[in-house]
Amino acid sequence: MIPYILYTALILAACFVFYKLLLQKETFFYLNRYILLACMIMAFILPLVPVPQELSLRKTAVEKTVVIAKTTVDKTTVEKIETTKPQIQPVESTVVEQTKETFKIESILKWLVYLYWFGVIVFALNFLMQVVILLYRAYSQSVIQDGKFRIIEITDDKAPCSFGNNIFINPEKYEWETYNQILLHEKIHIEQKHTIDLLLAEMVLIFQWFNPFAWQWRKALEINLEFLTDDQMLQQDTVEKESYQFSLLKVAAPQFPLSLTTNYNQSLLKKRIIMMNSKKSNVHTTWKYFFLLPILVLFACLFNQPAAQSQNLTSKEEEPEKNINIHSSVRTEGDWFATIKENTINIQFKNDEHNNSNSTFQVSEFSNLPRDKEGTFTLTREAGTMSFVGKFEGNKGMGTYKFTPNKDYSQAMSKEGVVLKDDSDLMVFFMINIKKSYVQMLKKKGFNNIDKDQVIPLAALDVNEAYITSIKQAIPDIDLDNLVPFKSLEIDKAFIEEIKKAGYKDVSPGNLIALKSQGIDGKYIADVRNSSGAENDKDADDDIIAFKSMNIDQDFINSFKKIGYNDISNSNLIALKSLNVTAEYVSSFQKAGYKNIKIDDFIAMKSLNVTPEYVSDFQKAGYNNIKPDDLVALRSQNITPELLQQYKDLGFSNLGIDDIIGAKATGTTPSFIKSMKGKGHNFNDLNKYIELKSVLGN
Repeated sequence: MIPYILYTALILAACFVFYKLLLQKETFFYLNRYILLACMIMAFILPLVPVPQELSLRKTAVEKTVVIAKTTVDKTTVEKIETTKPQIQPVESTVVEQTKETFKIESILKWLVYLYWFGVIVFALNFLMQVVILLYRAYSQSVIQDGKFRIIEITDDKAPCSFGNNIFINPEKYEWETYNQILLHEKIHIEQKHTIDLLLAEMVLIFQWFNPFAWQWRKALEINLEFLTDDQMLQQDTVEKESYQFSLLKVAAPQFPLSLTTNYNQSLLKKRIIMMNSKKSNVHTTWKYFFLLPILVLFACLFNQPAAQSQNLTSKEEEPEKNINIHSSVRTEGDWFATIKENTINIQFKNDEHNNSNSTFQVSEFSNLPRDKEGTFTLTREAGTMSFVGKFEGNKGMGTYKFTPNKDYSQAMSKEGVVLKDDSDLMVFFMINIKKSYVQMLKKKGFNNIDKDQVIPLAALDVNEAYITSIKQAIPDIDLDNLVPFKSLEIDKAFIEEIKKAGYKDVSPGNLIALKSQGIDGKYIADVRNSSGAENDKDADDDIIAFKSMNIDQDFINSFKKIGYNDISNSNLIALKSLNVTAEYVSSFQKAGYKNIKIDDFIAMKSLNVTPEYVSDFQKAGYNNIKPDDLVALRSQNITPELLQQYKDLGFSNLGIDDIIGAKATGTTPSFIKSMKGKGHNFNDLNKYIELKSVLGN
């Protein structure tokens, strides 16, 4: 929510600067009015509009959602690091501090949100209070009806103003000519519905109360409305410029009306008079307005969320089209539109704009199709009879239909345990042509306690007896609900046997679905299992799915074998790939003298971005053969050779890696040591300063 609010504020700010620099001095008051209104609205709409990814200037990470049956990666990449004096755990301490910092930021953001909504509530209540006050004044005091205008006579010493079709004015304060000019001025406000502009501006302020540009925007909108009204006044034959300007100067009230009103007396008389006497803008200057559009487009490309690009994971380049469009909401009577194509008829059943369904039937199922003249024809199935009235002209036809359910069929289905509650359920069964024998076949295959919601997709996908028999031969105890994803993914007996031959002896239906959806076949499994040497890993079967989703293949595994890592566990392979640890990364450390580092150490080092260059910098400083654990600790504490040199410059010449880690972890910095030396604490041992820091604390 906070990004949206800030983005809206940023758009308002940019539009205000654009208006202030290029448009404010132009005398196209009508155009300026609509620009101001449009920008207010666009500021709230634009952040919600997704932009195509090819136009987006945001660097967004592409998220890939992968269904994995079970993937266990439980690696402690950073171990505790101990020093002699005192006992410390620098890596763990860093994590704790980072967690505290994150919690602190989240807490601040939460309170900022609370503060924002508190402001929204306060300004919303103020807005409602102003509306109530104005309506009360409009309908509780004496009124003069002047056509569509309501003139409310007030006695307070307040400036004339208008709200809606109400004009508030104290007639005793003004001369007759001035009084008429005031009324004419306020009537222009009412006729042009300027109250709407001010209401929109006030609502913007409710949600952008913290934004100074929103307040300036409201002021600019109000000023432009006055410029527009003044311009309309001067076009009246009965109004002289000098007389009107003089009346503006005379109408000065000590109290200003509510901010929701358009009022005659403003604290901008000088600007209004200057604008009335200024030269009209040349039409050729309208080019400035066209620059607003590219600015808004640029904002959208910079900040808007790129449009999501859906990706389908399929095992084939092209999937056969399966059009199953059965809606239980389609009513039992309505209109039909049909197209005959060879031996089939595609019929669209339509009730209204939202309820419609397409189904394809064989021409042979119908008798006596009316050609070139209106007639009736029927389609009878076990679930009922569909009666059609209409005609065909060529291969196109249209008319009305009515479905008559077969109550005996409904009762027979109930005996089988499939309850059809109403005629709509029967019509769905009619469309798919679900027969009693189909349900009986399912029960014969061992699937009892069947309901209609299970039968519909099974029949629609043509999960027939032969298919069920073949699947049960491979998986005898398969659940009925698994047959639908099996059929939709084209999982057959051959695929199951192929997976089992590749090493999956007790593959579950859930894993088969995951394997097929990821495009994993027997060859991929065999290659990976043979390459990883993890046949005895108890989680090897589940990890194959994770391997495929992360693109861990035979080449990736063999690349590590070539540099001497032959028995990497599946969980380590997943960790390596997720952290982008490559064989080249490992080889670069081997070239730097690290010959026998464990894979776990590489995972920890990569997670903290320990690079060969980082190690080389320490080697140049005289620290060779630093242990992997120490490299991780150094990196986690952000210790550099430059920091080591600062300690050496303080007189600590024979520093060990553990000493530096301990000093940094406890906050015993070079500046701290300098301050202690300045106070007379001169030690030759760095551990003494560490102990001193522990005693003094912060």
